[in-house]
Amino acid sequence: MLLGVPKEIKTDEYRVGLTPAAVRELVHHGHNVLVEQGAGLGAGLDDAAYEAAGATIAADAEEVFARGEMIVKVKEPQPVECRRLRPGQLLFTYLHLAPDPEQTRLLLASGATAIAYETVTDAAGRLPLLAPMSEVAGRMSVQAAAHALEKTQGGRGVLMGGVPGVRPARVVVLGGGVVGTNAARLAIGLGAEVVVIDRSLGRLKELDALYGPAMRTLYATRETIEEAVTTADAVIGAVLVPGAAAPKLIDRPLLGRMQPGAVLVDVAIDQGGCFETSRATTHRQPTYEVDGIVHYCVANMPGGVARTSTFALNNATLPFVLALADKGAARALAEDPHLMNGLNVHAGQLTIEAVAEAQNLTAVTPADALSRAA
Repeated sequence: MLLGVPKEIKTDEYRVGLTPAAVRELVHHGHNVLVEQGAGLGAGLDDAAYEAAGATIAADAEEVFARGEMIVKVKEPQPVECRRLRPGQLLFTYLHLAPDPEQTRLLLASGATAIAYETVTDAAGRLPLLAPMSEVAGRMSVQAAAHALEKTQGGRGVLMGGVPGVRPARVVVLGGGVVGTNAARLAIGLGAEVVVIDRSLGRLKELDALYGPAMRTLYATRETIEEAVTTADAVIGAVLVPGAAAPKLIDRPLLGRMQPGAVLVDVAIDQGGCFETSRATTHRQPTYEVDGIVHYCVANMPGGVARTSTFALNNATLPFVLALADKGAARALAEDPHLMNGLNVHAGQLTIEAVAEAQNLTAVTPADALSRAA
């Protein structure tokens, strides 16, 4: 199979779909890899490294999309990239379709097969291809909050870890999954007072066993969220409903009850955000204020640490890339129900019910989509 790796074009996105080491594995399996010139430079991976691994360097994205049978990316395809896709072509990347009707429409019109990293599952029901970026984003969220809390950034002027005789920042983490756990871990390490709120009592028990008195855990109700948020210096939005739009946990009236200069970091912004006042921002302009509350809503947080993120992502995605390349999409999907869960679009058919509900569309099951197109 000929795999294509284009340079990411989303604003401030520096990750790349395949590392030279991943390319070498694919070449060893008998595949060809076409990498756009300069695709890996943002992660410190030059063209010479890709050529040494066996890749061919393409002059531009048009060539990559025109020749590639399978396109491996990081972020969701931008409109110009969607229009380069063709029937029968395979796209493997993050999609986050639920809050993005335009991307959904363009992917359906392309006739391509689109498999989303964020909906691939494992035997335990986890999301193994989302997890590494959730780990990165969770840890970065606390770094971002610490910086945004500085007075010069519009924050309350609170040091995350405090100093002797002065209390530390109070950090509330909404969601105890991968993002929330990593955010809490880093916040604890910085010396903050940490509260994690989740609706899974089992998960709260696990976190309590891991961190003990260094972390407070609260069961998620409207009352507990409101009480915690209104006394917080920083709130990390770390909720996830796989494939669906994120629930809005802080509305505009609640925002008005928060402490002036408090910080909201919305890690769920790729799925529409979990705060009513959230809107996507970039690394160049990461924050804005609403009612005196600083919002950090960068939609590709891990792109800011592109080298770490690229290697972490490839560690997780490479086995699936190899399976798709070795077996072809139809066979690989049929043999692996967890990879099948990643199928979002196939031959003009939507296969994710949560996206259909969010956009008032009709979805079919992945199995039906494959059989109809056969």
